Amino acid sequence: MTSTLDVAQSLKKIFPPDRVATDPVDIATYSFDGTPNLNAAPAAIVYPETTEEISALMKWAYEKKVKVVPRGSGTGLSGGCVPIQSGVVLCTVRMNKILEIDEENLTVLCQPGVVTADLAKEVGKKGLFYPPDPGSMKISTIGGNVVENSGGLRCLKYGVTEDYVMGLEVVLPNGEIFWTGSKSKKDVAGYNLKKILVSSEGTLGVITKVLLRLIPPPAASKTMLAYFPDMVSAGNAVKGVIAGKIIPCALEFLDNVTINCVEDHAHIGLPRDIGALLMIQTDGHPAQVEEESAAIETICNQCGASGFKTAQTAEEAEQLAQARRMALSSLARRKPTTILEDATVPRNKVPEMLAFIEQVRDKYKLDIGTFGHAGDGNLHPTCLTDERDKEEMERVEHCFDEIFKKAIELGGTVTGEHGVGCIKSKYLPMMVGETGMQVMRRIKRSFDPDGILNPGKIFIDKD
Repeated sequence: MTSTLDVAQSLKKIFPPDRVATDPVDIATYSFDGTPNLNAAPAAIVYPETTEEISALMKWAYEKKVKVVPRGSGTGLSGGCVPIQSGVVLCTVRMNKILEIDEENLTVLCQPGVVTADLAKEVGKKGLFYPPDPGSMKISTIGGNVVENSGGLRCLKYGVTEDYVMGLEVVLPNGEIFWTGSKSKKDVAGYNLKKILVSSEGTLGVITKVLLRLIPPPAASKTMLAYFPDMVSAGNAVKGVIAGKIIPCALEFLDNVTINCVEDHAHIGLPRDIGALLMIQTDGHPAQVEEESAAIETICNQCGASGFKTAQTAEEAEQLAQARRMALSSLARRKPTTILEDATVPRNKVPEMLAFIEQVRDKYKLDIGTFGHAGDGNLHPTCLTDERDKEEMERVEHCFDEIFKKAIELGGTVTGEHGVGCIKSKYLPMMVGETGMQVMRRIKRSFDPDGILNPGKIFIDKD
């Protein structure tokens, strides 16, 4: 086995000194992501700037049998970029160029280290719209979005990252480079390798270029808040909006705990005594926006809404949307450890899932705030705890075990957007079964027979 010292020395012979980091501070920085209570140190960090440099790194790693863990900004929440078997962290943040904005074909070609919000801003200058907007979009990178298939507030209407990926340049674990996809609207030539690589969590290849689809921006929009006496009433309103064949741009949920944490942090005037609220955005043609917003208000009132607020200006609309975007950061201020999960169910099961979360919260005597993309059935029960309290952490684990099992029972999934990583791997067989796991392992072996790339992720056993 190649030693940590040998790895570092070898890399410094391949790359310029400023591309390799082995300082203890750097090692510590790249030993974790956004997942609580998870830490593992790499032997070194490499910062490539070209596809060819990544290819050279992977050829070296393949020959030396050194593990490589791809990483963007490290905002993941399932341990996907934590080097749990050590090895080299391949950080793509210096590959941050937008290479082409094609206004005729409505596409953008970029490197994986481009920050999501920066890409959205740049295409917006051309009058174009990139809809995926993960909560971490101001720091998360496009490459990370692709391999985690990130969602966001707007994905109810506009879809998730995979719905915009048209092509990928990829470096395989043995260093070979290939391209899959094209600018063609229709392309059914062979297996859809793009779809396999999206959501692959860095276990099959290293993304080095991304071709994304763009669309025209909506002509008008409206943002509203609906207040409810309890979580289940808000859940019933979500079910009612979807059953009413209305697909708003965003349909977001905050419970009382989250509302109060946001208000403590931001002071934007949210009522503290309500049980839950929905943040709703509708967009499109101005006439459509007016029709949908009126219908949504009617449905919310029928489901027991105690109040309704409509933003009167673009600035106020942004402030209301920020109330939802601040949910996690506001909750995180309350206790030392914040455990954010993403149990996801069919939308008509949202009320039942919300009621169950309340039930297990009380059963295990935990402080849980719940928010999320309720219009997608994507809920974020978030436990506010302290990882130093071992007894409470055991209760947290039992609580989330029950939540994930319930999500599966209701026809849902254990992860709607955060990925499996090394945190959810024990739940995956419950969803896909042994045959499904075998198929996934075969795919992994076909791309990476020696288990070089991001080992210990998705599967419980070593690749």
